[in-house]
Amino acid sequence: MSISRRTVLAVAAGATATATSPAWAAEASGRPEPASTVHTLRAAADYAVEKLRAVAPRVTAFPVATKFEKWVYSQDGDWVGGFWPGTLWMAYLYSEDDVFRTLALDSARKLAPRQHDTTTHDLGFLFSPSWVTAWRLTDEDSWRAGAVQAAESLIQRYNPRGRFIRAWGALGDPNNAGRVIIDTMMNLDLLAFASRQTGDEKYLGIAVEHARTVQKTFPRQDGSTPHVYDFDPDTGAPIGPNTVQGYSPTSCWSRGQAWGIYGFTTMYRRTGDEQFLSTARKLADYALGTLSEDHVPVWDYRAPQQPHDVKDASAGAVMACGLLDLATATGRPEYRQVAVRILTALSETCLTRKSARAEAIVARCTRNRPAEDGIEVSLPYADYYLLEGILRVLQPQDVDRAIDLSMQP
Repeated sequence: MSISRRTVLAVAAGATATATSPAWAAEASGRPEPASTVHTLRAAADYAVEKLRAVAPRVTAFPVATKFEKWVYSQDGDWVGGFWPGTLWMAYLYSEDDVFRTLALDSARKLAPRQHDTTTHDLGFLFSPSWVTAWRLTDEDSWRAGAVQAAESLIQRYNPRGRFIRAWGALGDPNNAGRVIIDTMMNLDLLAFASRQTGDEKYLGIAVEHARTVQKTFPRQDGSTPHVYDFDPDTGAPIGPNTVQGYSPTSCWSRGQAWGIYGFTTMYRRTGDEQFLSTARKLADYALGTLSEDHVPVWDYRAPQQPHDVKDASAGAVMACGLLDLATATGRPEYRQVAVRILTALSETCLTRKSARAEAIVARCTRNRPAEDGIEVSLPYADYYLLEGILRVLQPQDVDRAIDLSMQP
């Protein structure tokens, strides 16, 4: 392992001396939200809970996406398995209904085999909203231990020559061995969690090195990012930008941009490194400068037909959560204001209210436009992040119980 104690301490040196209390999440709001906004968000949360109350009892696997408005499932969770129990946890926090707690725990248990999975970078997506939240809300140590084991599996994918976590492919597979994607920024908090729980700096150290590599290579001068950046896996040398889910290597896939905003802000919260905060702001400012007036992102900010292209409500939900974090981290209420506008827009224009057969909460999502895969569908992470965002506005103290909104250098 090439991560030294000096590296971790140097990052922490710029951080505040003590962890910020949960009240930090409310301090950036400046003033209470208008009653009309609260009404809109609460109505959306009520709708989500009622939809889950009707659908969740018959769900026995992990929703991946909808087809003809009905969930299509994965038995092992694919990369999205953590979002279903995570959504149930958000419903539990909002409704205080123990039925959702029981369903969340039952669903999370099905992910147990994945804690040893070294074939994916998505272990943060799988275990943070499910097992970490389960531990925080139940204090049962098996959940904490499983999440730490998942972090141990994740760091097996670290390439010390290029200082990055490989995104795709089994460890022995040469295909994609040097491929890094912006999404991985959201998996790093699992590593920060593992370092806090074990006292072993190696997890956070790898997260820091990966974030620094992404920081050096992904953001363009205007703050936009590609989906993919390729490296030579043998030497670690950067090769150049690429894409899979974006329009082109020079475009800006909106959900990837949202992963970057939220991920870099989270890394700032876990380290106090001002450079991570600066990068988060740069990415956010680009996205906000490109966001259309309806506050629902198009699937790619640089696709030829934008701003009149198909939408991706999931990108908006993710970005809203990241912006709420960023508002608090920077003390700039304008980030919160836009986040609330996005959540309001999603609540007013992107829910499945008009369909009696729909099983999801959020519509108007796009999974992979270049592959013509999942256009104008529902996606489990849209449901999860919409509820997380709404609860961050309405009940931040409850969200903090579940996912830890504090600054912890």
